[in-house]
Amino acid sequence: MTTLQTVFAKAKADERAALVGYLPAGFPTKDGAIAAATAMVEAGCDVIEIGLPYSDPLMDGPTIQDAVHRALTNGTRIADVLRTVEGVAKTGAATLVMTYWNPIDRYGAERFARDLADAGGVGTITPDLTPEESGPWRQASADAGIDTVFLVAPSSTEERIQAVADCCTGFVYAASLMGVTGARDSVSSAAQGLVERTRAHTDLPVCVGLGVGNGRQAAEVAGYADGVIVGSAFIRRILDAPDEASGLAAVRELGAELAAGVRA
Repeated sequence: MTTLQTVFAKAKADERAALVGYLPAGFPTKDGAIAAATAMVEAGCDVIEIGLPYSDPLMDGPTIQDAVHRALTNGTRIADVLRTVEGVAKTGAATLVMTYWNPIDRYGAERFARDLADAGGVGTITPDLTPEESGPWRQASADAGIDTVFLVAPSSTEERIQAVADCCTGFVYAASLMGVTGARDSVSSAAQGLVERTRAHTDLPVCVGLGVGNGRQAAEVAGYADGVIVGSAFIRRILDAPDEASGLAAVRELGAELAAGVRA
């Protein structure tokens, strides 16, 4: 199984940033999510985040909300998320689940960590779980052998960045701006400063998400971050496609562009 540690070590050896792609389970269909994520890996993604569809998204912009709504309409449940992880992990990409805390809490933290590890998942990103409340989840994750990833933001104080970094084992997710997800015309100018501030508190890789949508932006972020996270731009390609085959082709095209960007 590919781990986050091996992914970032290889990217560093290649003198480039890692490319991280996001897609919700169940979108555009349950099997279609596995096919799309596989296409992302084949196009150059090193890490895949599988989103756990949730009805009360706090930081998801309209594009991801649309995809998540379709996934929920398709009847996507945690069992489907784990099956998606299993399918994507077989590609050799390090595969994470990005989820709000409530679904894990309802499922059972120890059970979720164990089942995710059994499916080949390497960790989770939990955007709404605070350091102060993360102890039981971090313990369950450690017991299951999976990594934990938490978020810092431009508004984070030095003390907050340290607290968040101390909870991370895989990488630190640097949200480039204050707001919701979505590709934008330019990446927030606060992103580079946030990466530099975070590196002062940890030796873990720091990855930037929110706002990256094309190869030029990926190259820009790769110039100062250890990883570039892209979600809405991939989803938009699928949403705009007339059929699933066209969507997969569009995902491959974007993945190749972004992969070239992080290597620029």
